[in-house]
Amino acid sequence: MILDNLSATKAPDIRRSAEKNKVELRFTPTYASWANPIEAHFGPLRQFTIANSHHPDHTVQTRALHAYLRWRNANARHRDVLAAERRERAHPQ
Repeated sequence: MILDNLSATKAPDIRRSAEKNKVELRFTPTYASWANPIEAHFGPLRQFTIANSHHPDHTVQTRALHAYLRWRNANARHRDVLAAERRERAHPQ
């Protein structure tokens, strides 16, 4: 299983469970978000659902997130999505 370097994924319980279930843990390089393909999706997610918004509560924010994900999945090749992903790959945060 490929994991990022979140400290929780390195906890002894996680390692024991993986070993018990014969799962080999591999970690992406530290400070190399560009090497993790999922990272390119976080920038557009922030840009399209969080930036310049004021959600009154978590329920409204969750709805906005879900609406974006539905739109994103239906428009994977949309020029705005592709441009945002390229920006994120070029300038990971």
